[in-house]
Amino acid sequence: MLEDYRNEPFTDFSLEPHQIAFQAALTQVESELGRVYGPIIGGKSIATDHQTVSINPAETSQIVGIIGQANSALAEEAIQTAASVFESWKRVPASVRSRYLYKAAAILRRRMHEFSAWMVYEAGKSWVEADVDTAEAIDFLAFYAREMDRLAERQPLVRIPGEDNELVYIPLGVGVVIPPWNFPLAILVGMTTAAIVTGNTVVLKPASPTPVIAAKFMELLQEAGLPSGVVNFLPGSGSEVGDYLVDHPLTRFISFTGSREVGLRINERAAKANPGQIWMKRVVAEMGGKDTIIVDNDCDLDLAAESITLSAFGFCGQKCSACSRAIIHEDVYDVMLTKLIDRTKKLIIGQPTEASTYIGPVIDDKAYGRILEYIELGRQEGRLIIGGNKGPSNGYFIEPTIIADVLPTARLAQEEIFGPVLAVIKASSFDEALTFANNTVFGLTGAVISRSRERLEQAREQFHVGNLYFNRKCTGALVGVHPFGGFNMSGTDSKAGGRDYLQLFMQAKVVSERL
Repeated sequence: MLEDYRNEPFTDFSLEPHQIAFQAALTQVESELGRVYGPIIGGKSIATDHQTVSINPAETSQIVGIIGQANSALAEEAIQTAASVFESWKRVPASVRSRYLYKAAAILRRRMHEFSAWMVYEAGKSWVEADVDTAEAIDFLAFYAREMDRLAERQPLVRIPGEDNELVYIPLGVGVVIPPWNFPLAILVGMTTAAIVTGNTVVLKPASPTPVIAAKFMELLQEAGLPSGVVNFLPGSGSEVGDYLVDHPLTRFISFTGSREVGLRINERAAKANPGQIWMKRVVAEMGGKDTIIVDNDCDLDLAAESITLSAFGFCGQKCSACSRAIIHEDVYDVMLTKLIDRTKKLIIGQPTEASTYIGPVIDDKAYGRILEYIELGRQEGRLIIGGNKGPSNGYFIEPTIIADVLPTARLAQEEIFGPVLAVIKASSFDEALTFANNTVFGLTGAVISRSRERLEQAREQFHVGNLYFNRKCTGALVGVHPFGGFNMSGTDSKAGGRDYLQLFMQAKVVSERL
């Protein structure tokens, strides 16, 4: 009998055996760096004329992998292959499809440190951040498999005499999955397997900075026995391959996680019906945030400082849920700044391969340049109280940075930075703090640190975000526990890891038979 779902436990790296095991995984992965990975269509690896390199953002002279780039001709082949395979895959019973996910979860659980080690090298994640990412990937596999089993059962309907009525969920068709680089395993796994367990086939376009991790997941799916062509792997540029896939008349849905700009572009292109298209394309999009933690004047200030620091600087702030703004009541503003400085000073910057490292690099040269520009802007729009400098020159390192006295309408308080930069805003009252918290185009996560039940309940009603946390950090959503997705320009509120998510990849069909 299948066990009830429970979240995969994180590794306790304070224990020496776990440290030794993880170090062994790092050594193994290091020996495999520099290999070539290319498109996989219908189970066949394809050599391409054009290649790019994936580099280690913490050691930019180190090549993680060489990636064959697809073109529009291969994109066409991938779509046609996925459409052909869909005709048989959609008829595979849901219970069988879910077993592929259970098998993949078991394999990933056995190879957990190996996949985490790849993220240390290719994404610059610390041991802890990489371990959490892999655990979440296992969670998505285990949770979505069980959800498909549940949705395949006979669905409850109001019964009337003389008729047999049935509602069943059927797959949509060919989907394009475009995952992000910041959770290069967890979100990729969640998006891809949600689509295939519901009976769809997929063309997977991996994030450009982290294609090797995606290629390794393709190897895992092959090991799990997934039929060829259910998932087709297509690395390539967004302007050539991405647009072609989104526009294609056989594309039934697009599942995207990334920036607001790209998400809006996809949504606009998907809304246009192209020749030969017989459906409205469905877009499932998660597009980032400008997330706020409110600090009330009666709260536990140490808890507030810990929650802000962890939320702002975990994985260098490269999370859509990261705390980018701290809005602090004026009564405790100065003491909170002192506590934030003290905690930030303790964060260790260094190579992610070292167990003690908390702050690694940002993902690439584009992010590096953009974040440094925002820090210079912050010097103009506020008061820099810690950080603001580059880190070690062998990678894309930036010190965790806090800018105080920022106005709520400043660019630093409105634009998504996606880096280790925290804007601190002073509020004269809790009401004003809520007003400031809601004054962005985003609505993903937020948190309130307060002892007042009245103010927490006020925030419960008025703080307009998809995931709201009280007296804890605003990052770290767990599959099945905190279904994740936001409002406004944060996306379609898809609630990944929740009971509603799989229905986004299916359509309901009702059959009524007169008895």
